[in-house]
Amino acid sequence: MIRIQGLVKRFGTLEAVKGLDLEVPPGEIFGFLGPNGAGKTTTVRMLCGLIKPTAGRAEVAGFDVATQTISAKRSIGLVPDEPFVYPKLSGAEYLRFIGELYGVPLAESRRRIPELLEMFELGGWGGELVESYSHGMRQKLVIAGVLLHAPKVLLLDEPMVGLDPRSARMAKDIFQTLAERGTTIFMCTHILEIAEKLCDRIGIMIGGELAALGTLAELRSKAKGGGSGLEDVFLSLTGGAEYAELLKNL
Repeated sequence: MIRIQGLVKRFGTLEAVKGLDLEVPPGEIFGFLGPNGAGKTTTVRMLCGLIKPTAGRAEVAGFDVATQTISAKRSIGLVPDEPFVYPKLSGAEYLRFIGELYGVPLAESRRRIPELLEMFELGGWGGELVESYSHGMRQKLVIAGVLLHAPKVLLLDEPMVGLDPRSARMAKDIFQTLAERGTTIFMCTHILEIAEKLCDRIGIMIGGELAALGTLAELRSKAKGGGSGLEDVFLSLTGGAEYAELLKNL
């Protein structure tokens, strides 16, 4: 469902993504991890057509994101790290706009929008302008918009940021249900506990390169120090465990 071949992105002299090769099949929840500046968000932006790759190619649902951009975007639902919603629209108007943008039948939009607003505890806010929403409320509205048009691929960049515990749990349950129905989920997150519980496979980016790829069990076998949790594995692979020695001098 996602195929990346030799993907490169340069910003001037900075090479943010360096020849990335990756495939993600239908129905998989794929965790894309790495320290800040590793190239994760840049990769997501190339996958959804927001920026063009310098070299290489990426396909989503069989469409080349560079040459078949509109068809690829029709197959994608994006939940970015910073939820962008038009502030002068109400929550219900925003969802209607999303439905029209993706060709959701009007009767279906009218039925599902109130259901989605209630699901995310926004039922009483549907008529209010989005500019009055908190960050977490905007994040929930963006996720509701993604669910409205039922994409084949979900690109999630820190989807839990700003969500209260109940909404975060509901979002995780939704993502698992969608994956069981065949939706491919590509998720960037710094919350390793979420990746450990949700993801079928995990890729770890370091300095624009895919440093490790596999199931948690496979990554454990590559990690130094014998840690069993994803945090131990992540720190071992990224060199983050070295800070323990620095703490001794505090």
